[in-house]
Amino acid sequence: MKLTLALAGNQNCGKTTLFNQLTGSSQHVGNFPGVTVEKKEGFIRKRDGIAVVDLPGIYSLSPYTSEEVVTRDFLVRERPDVIVNIVDATNIERNLYLTLQLMTLGIPMVIALNMMDEIRANSGIIDVSGMERKLGVFVVPIVANKGEGLDELLERAVDAANHKVPPGSDGRLVDFCAGPVHKALHAITHLVEEPSCAAGYAPRFAATKLIEGDPLLEAALNLGKTDGEIIRKIVAEMESDLGTDREAAIADMRYSFIETLIRQTVVKKAESREQLRSIALDRVFTHRVWGLPVFVAIMTLVFWITFGPAGSAVSDGFAAVIDAGIALADRFLASAGVSDWMRSLVVDGAMSGVGSVLSFLPVIALLFFFLSLLEDSGYMARIAFVLDVLLRKIGLSGRSFVPMLVGFGCSVPAIMATRTLSSERDRRLTIILTPFMSCSAKVPVYAVFCAAFFPRHGALVMTALYFGGILAAVGSGLLFKRTVFKGNSVPFVLELPVYRLPSVKSVVLHLWDKIQDFVQRAFTIIFIGSLIIWTLTNLSWTFTLAGDGASSILASVGSFAAPIFALNGFGNWQSVAALVSGFAAKEAVLSTFSVILPGGIESSFTPLSALSFLTFTLLYTPCVAAVAATRREMGSAKWTVAAVTFQTAVAWAASFLVFQGGRLFGF
Repeated sequence: MKLTLALAGNQNCGKTTLFNQLTGSSQHVGNFPGVTVEKKEGFIRKRDGIAVVDLPGIYSLSPYTSEEVVTRDFLVRERPDVIVNIVDATNIERNLYLTLQLMTLGIPMVIALNMMDEIRANSGIIDVSGMERKLGVFVVPIVANKGEGLDELLERAVDAANHKVPPGSDGRLVDFCAGPVHKALHAITHLVEEPSCAAGYAPRFAATKLIEGDPLLEAALNLGKTDGEIIRKIVAEMESDLGTDREAAIADMRYSFIETLIRQTVVKKAESREQLRSIALDRVFTHRVWGLPVFVAIMTLVFWITFGPAGSAVSDGFAAVIDAGIALADRFLASAGVSDWMRSLVVDGAMSGVGSVLSFLPVIALLFFFLSLLEDSGYMARIAFVLDVLLRKIGLSGRSFVPMLVGFGCSVPAIMATRTLSSERDRRLTIILTPFMSCSAKVPVYAVFCAAFFPRHGALVMTALYFGGILAAVGSGLLFKRTVFKGNSVPFVLELPVYRLPSVKSVVLHLWDKIQDFVQRAFTIIFIGSLIIWTLTNLSWTFTLAGDGASSILASVGSFAAPIFALNGFGNWQSVAALVSGFAAKEAVLSTFSVILPGGIESSFTPLSALSFLTFTLLYTPCVAAVAATRREMGSAKWTVAAVTFQTAVAWAASFLVFQGGRLFGF
């Protein structure tokens, strides 16, 4: 018999860490909201027939964002066999608020009390047995990242699922709800028992949501006019008795119970070492004056290490190995008597195209190693907090920083991450601005041009490009705020996790995921793209071998569009052809140049025109996959075309200003 365990809890409580431990999945763990946008499913290792679903982290079952809707819909409509509610023991009061909501669903539940090692290290005590008695559910202390307590948790979860006993069914939760709220809940529960069961909702959950005024549930129950009036009368009477509104009444009820429970079962000592350390570090990292300069300094250091002498040495060594392999393959094909055109296709087309991209694998790995350290340590959440002030000036909130941050890895998941934004206005604006971030596919292009034209200032140019993308997003946001997207962003609430040493396993999994994705792209999109570029470069419109590249199909297409970029300093067909191929995948820009410019890019660019070309590459639409993601998330072809057109126009304008401005100052 198959059982389904649903992992539910607040953000940063350790859900995905637990999911990885139970299933062996390589799902990435992050310390900021929005990493898990959709539910992820796996199977328990060495236990047949037990599925585990990792749901997005939420704070409430009242859905405001897409991630909350995903979690609520799964729990309410698909009703898993058991809910494993992960509770951060170091923030137990806040976490239990969701616990009490989950208990109203009538689904068997087990509480996983996570991060108990930090409680013990601080000499804290939690009466687990007492908490079980008060809540009427199993409570299991665990340390997810170390695997402690997971066997017991699994046994308890399976036991709860098999017995199908809902939380508090033995009457031990009488004190949870007393007075006017209890009276209202009792009356409404009986009133809506039949329609709620018919609609697939637990009566207690439905009654609670009706008191809170949940429009989604009201519509789903399709109550008659008479029942609706009775419910409104009951709620009005409750509000009158308590002297407060309906939502505050439910919240007060929950927090009162939580305060009593904590007082009876939890002994907390002084703030933990982790909390004290976080408070001290936040005096610098979240300082209203120094927070942003510190962020710039940290990222500059990361880029200097990655693209400076150390990173370049590693990359050059790796490139030399690849070049030696290509030369060896060329000699082997020549000695085997392979025809010139076939040898050129394999060596100059496929191997050189893929090799030019793979040579920068060490740089990509190094960059994402540092980003993973910053992310898993908890620092990136601070940046979202620091940047909230700036993002509000362009009509967004700090929450939009999350997809923008993901955009430094890849624009596709970054665009998908906008589902975490509760406002349609914020979602669309963020989708348009996120592609201005430098995704990992652009890094090899930057690195090649920096090595060729700015060998002593590569780190400075790289830093300027990364922050140039951010400035382009800021400027565009200011423009949109005054025109298309007038209005203010929604309020931003962010939990700042304590600083922790990154888990080696988490960093390795994150790094492996990025390297795997990069290599797969090299041997699929880049491989195919290189063959296509070679074909278009070596064939004329009559489909005969072109005498030289200038008479090829690619040259004629590039020459047609080249005048558009004449004022930008790279009005030749080779540059335009590379930009067109870059629309399929940015790494293809290099593979295209390796095919059509065997002598190197130095023959077609000056330092100024190279910087102009890099500026255009930075800002124009990332790739076809990003456009497809934009279309899916926008839900509109019109908005998608507008977004692509705007991004390309900004890229051309910025590139024009760089080149013409450079000429004006004598560069």
